[in-house]
Amino acid sequence: MKVAFQMDPIGAVDINADSSFRLAEEAQAHGHTLFFYTPDHLAFEEGRITAVGHDMTVQRVAGTPAVLGERRKVDLADYDVVWLRQDPPFDMHYITSTHLLDKLPNGTQVVNNPFWVRNYPEKLLVLDFADLTPPTTVARDLDTIRDFKARHGDIILKPLYGNGGAGVFRLDENDRNLTSLHELFTGFSREPLIAQKFLPSVSKGDKRVILVDGEPVGAINRVPAAGETRSNMHVGGRPEKIALSDRDREICAAIGPLLREKGQVFVGIDVIGDWLTEINVTSPTGIQELERFDDINVAEKIWQAIEAKHA
Repeated sequence: MKVAFQMDPIGAVDINADSSFRLAEEAQAHGHTLFFYTPDHLAFEEGRITAVGHDMTVQRVAGTPAVLGERRKVDLADYDVVWLRQDPPFDMHYITSTHLLDKLPNGTQVVNNPFWVRNYPEKLLVLDFADLTPPTTVARDLDTIRDFKARHGDIILKPLYGNGGAGVFRLDENDRNLTSLHELFTGFSREPLIAQKFLPSVSKGDKRVILVDGEPVGAINRVPAAGETRSNMHVGGRPEKIALSDRDREICAAIGPLLREKGQVFVGIDVIGDWLTEINVTSPTGIQELERFDDINVAEKIWQAIEAKHA
C-alpha cells in the first residue's frame, strides 16, 4: 500500500520511544511505501486534498531516523492510508486538518478516522462513560469550578485541550490558588477547563492501556517522579511493566465497540486505580514501551487491522 504520514518533523523523533516512527517502521517491513509531510503543508486545492512532503525510508539510526526524497506535491487521494499523527494541542489548526482529511474519498483510509477524532477529543469522550470515570466538571465559569472543589476538596485542574501533562495542577484542600490559576488560564485562552477529583492511587501509577480496533492488547504503568503528581513520560514519568487487570478489561469492553465503530484503530486510554480518566485518539503513544516490556508487536497488530479493512 501507499502510506502517508501527517506528523510533526520526523527528524526530531526518538527512535526508541516514538510511536509514529514505530508505525512507519512496521509499515515498511510490510512492504508499504511511505510519504511524510507536516500538517502545515496539507491543502485543499480546487477539489483535491494535496500535501507537500517527501518520500521516506525510515531507519533505526539515532539522529537520522529517516531518509527523505526530494520535496514534492502529492494528491492524497492516490494513497491507500493516511496517518493523522501530529501531536496536540487540539486547536483550530488541528481541527482544520481533520476537516480537510474528511474530504478524501472512501478509497483512502485515514487513521484514526478524522471525523471522530474531531468529535471525540480525549478529555471529552470520557464524559460519555460517567460510570467509569471519577467525578468531573468541564467549565470556564469560576463559581462552577469553585463549587466542584468545595464538594471534592482535592482536585486536578487542567486545560481541556492540553496534552503531555502541560498545565496540570493539583489543588488540595488547603490550596488557595484556584482563583489565580483561573485568571491565568482564562487570560490567554477562551477554552473551558476540566476538573476531576484527585485520585490518590496515582502515586502507584497512571496506566496506559493500548487498544487496537477496540480490543485491549496490553498496558504500561507510568509512575510519577518523586514530588510530582503528573505521570506523563514527557514530564519525567517512569514506564513500568504491568498486566491488564479485570477492571481494565471491563473498561475496554464498555468503550471498545464504540471505538471500533467510529474507526479509532489505535487508541490509548489512561486508567488510575479503577477509574478511566482519558481516551486518547489524536496521537496516542506507548507502542515501543509495551513491545519492550511484554514482547507484543503492537505496530504489527495495528497494521493487520488496517490491512484487513483495506482488503
